[in-house]
Amino acid sequence: MVRYALGLDFGTGGVRAMALAPTEEIEAAERIDFGHLAEQEAARVWRDSLFEVIAMLPQGVRKRIGSIALDGTSGTVLACDSELDPLHPPLLYHDARARVEAERIADIAGPEHSAASASSGLAKVLWLQARPDLGAIRCYLNQADWLTALLSGRAGLSDYHNALKLGFDVAAKRWPVWIGQLVPLARLPQVVAPGSDIGPIEHAQANRLGLAGDCLIRAGTTDSIAAFLAAGVRRPGEAVTSLGTTLVLKLLSEKRVEAARYGVYSHWFGRLWLAGGASNAGGGVLRQFFDDVRIAALSSEIDPQADSGLDYYPLPQSGERFPVNDPALPPRLSPRPAADRQFLHGLLEGLARIEAQGYARLAELGATPLVRVVSTGGGARNETYRRIRQRLLQVEVATAQEQEAAFGAARLALHGTALFPLQSKT
Repeated sequence: MVRYALGLDFGTGGVRAMALAPTEEIEAAERIDFGHLAEQEAARVWRDSLFEVIAMLPQGVRKRIGSIALDGTSGTVLACDSELDPLHPPLLYHDARARVEAERIADIAGPEHSAASASSGLAKVLWLQARPDLGAIRCYLNQADWLTALLSGRAGLSDYHNALKLGFDVAAKRWPVWIGQLVPLARLPQVVAPGSDIGPIEHAQANRLGLAGDCLIRAGTTDSIAAFLAAGVRRPGEAVTSLGTTLVLKLLSEKRVEAARYGVYSHWFGRLWLAGGASNAGGGVLRQFFDDVRIAALSSEIDPQADSGLDYYPLPQSGERFPVNDPALPPRLSPRPAADRQFLHGLLEGLARIEAQGYARLAELGATPLVRVVSTGGGARNETYRRIRQRLLQVEVATAQEQEAAFGAARLALHGTALFPLQSKT
């Protein structure tokens, strides 16, 4: 019997499930939208949605699922008891209340460390640890770790990708000694490679969901890396640009690069590294001026091989983090020409220049130079924008055939650690 692989993507707005055949053809897909999710109810909604979205898949598909992997938002942390029940509402990925704790991390590990920010997983752990009312904390887990444990019944496991912002040393494959000065290491998860076999699904959950008892649970990843895996990029120098509300760059590199001042850090990718950064610029700026229909109509009138003659830095508001780090950098959106077509032309060129500067910044830091870009997100559908970007990036710019993070999570469930090259090709 052909077995399917199930990927589960827990993003900010909902959960998406996707089942793949061994050929990577999509056999079934379902989703649940969260709507406005209050902090107090987040864990309950995630737990309920995990089981509900699996149960929504056709029974014939569920019976043939042979492996499951899921992704979650990076830096979302829970403090759990021995029964895996959260003792406090989850601290979400963008939560920045742990500023004092981030300063403690910076004092010990240095300000350039990836965990030395208020939104890091480790800073959130220290904030939770200081709460006198939480009782007996058994372990701290990322969102993906917790949801995976609900399926496997095995608590206290994480993966290299989710554990990075907890301070895990992915090069040495261990927790740094200095972390033990801040938090008991016994409360931090054991960390394994993304896609590693954790074990079969818990018997009670298999019966509840109509899954085979030998269905394998694999270690997961973050939502952004799952989206990268969906694009199928494999060679050093190839990159994925996510063209959403903001501009996110991820580049496969033979060298690890880190620069916290630019928000640049590298994830483990077998023998390679996945280096990246995120600009505050992106499609959110365009929507301040035009809706999607107007953008499409105006784009058809633009010559992508011509220069607009405008020098914009299209930020939604003051402040940039990558490729320049300037919290006070103002948007540069003037002069505005009378013709909307020319104005949009300048905005698209401005975004493309930021993207080009971003990849140049990664190369300046030592990453493998860019050779090809694959695009995901809403902006990837704009052919004029693609050709402008190709002109300014001076490399091939393609559009990803599959863009759903759930597809990437399903590939992780299907292939496991084989997705990450461990040896150089000769």
